[in-house]
Amino acid sequence: MAVLRNQFTLRINPIANAKIKKIAQAENRSTTNMIECLILDKIRRYEAEHGEILLTDEEVYPKS
Repeated sequence: MAVLRNQFTLRINPIANAKIKKIAQAENRSTTNMIECLILDKIRRYEAEHGEILLTDEEVYPKS
């Protein structure tokens, strides 16, 4: 079964971009995978402090 992924454009300042690339290289990750890991880490920390973020099916899979 295929893994569903959402694609979007991210605008980031050049210094942060270069630093994320360096961190990704140090961890043998792609820049995209590094950004995803950073996002997931932030979600985990947020939910640890504020509780689980509950989502409806419509929020996860919006009808276009």
